[in-house]
Amino acid sequence: MRAAPPCRPCSWTPEGDAIQAREREEGYTDNHLTTLTRLNIEVLTRLRRRLSPEAQDGLSVAVYDETIRFNITLINDKLCVMQPYLPNARGVDSPTFLAERNSTGTGLYGTFEEIFNSLWE
Repeated sequence: MRAAPPCRPCSWTPEGDAIQAREREEGYTDNHLTTLTRLNIEVLTRLRRRLSPEAQDGLSVAVYDETIRFNITLINDKLCVMQPYLPNARGVDSPTFLAERNSTGTGLYGTFEEIFNSLWE
């Protein structure tokens, strides 16, 4: 991570209402998504502590408590990967899409970048 671009994962708040609603939607009664989310955040937090002080600045984790309908990954300032959360469908059953920023600044990349940034704040 020394020379890597910033990594800003943003995830559900494990104790939030939105993740509990998604668990009900997917039919989980055992806090499955809550446990996985908590584990993911813990792994990232441990990883960050093991990085050099300079590299730690490149890894920030944020959480939100809103119903979100897309998994959004901004690869860089030109490429975005997004996957919809479909009712009653697991992640592997949902299609994955790529969006490239176009030269006019309009299109899907900008839309998903705006969604990600609003959740990050």
